Amino acid sequence: MAMPLPVPEDAFSEGMPEREGASLEETFELFSALAPKGWRVELIEGEIYVVPPANGEHEKIVTEMVEQVIARRVDKELRNSTGIGLYLPGVTGTVRVIPDLVIAPRDCFDDQQEWHSPDPVLLVAEVTSSSTASRDRVQKIRAYARAGIPVYLMIDREAGEAVVCSEPVGDDYAHKSIHKLGAIVPLPHPLGFDLDTGAF
Repeated sequence: MAMPLPVPEDAFSEGMPEREGASLEETFELFSALAPKGWRVELIEGEIYVVPPANGEHEKIVTEMVEQVIARRVDKELRNSTGIGLYLPGVTGTVRVIPDLVIAPRDCFDDQQEWHSPDPVLLVAEVTSSSTASRDRVQKIRAYARAGIPVYLMIDREAGEAVVCSEPVGDDYAHKSIHKLGAIVPLPHPLGFDLDTGAF
């Protein structure tokens, strides 16, 4: 489950912010530096979330999505990225998220930066878990829409649904299509191909 990351007393050294009076951004950077390998630290609407590594079912779905995108993409210049950090506009400051899957043109993330602009991103996907589902369904929809990301695909394991959000307007998407897991799910422009969620 998502939880605050304990900060050891001896973790602070010269150049590290003191806990008292540290800004939200400084605290986020500290938690990111201290998080165990494989854990994700995200900053969403003024809250810091620390999420442990995903379970096998979650990773199976992400892997299957990646394989299908490679096989079915119309534009062969599109690339899949997992573990890529995005900084997004937020109501109370910058949002920092690490989507389960990002689709963007080739060479968009070929630098040394940890956090990237969402401008070239065509699709983000999240696979829910019990600890992240509420954020994936609400806060992340707002964040991805505000950033103008054309398509947000949410594989909602708890509800047994694939939700395709498109046409971002303000802090929401104008169009949402809901499909039962197991169905063929069409991805709208600029993707233009189908996902077979029966393989999930």
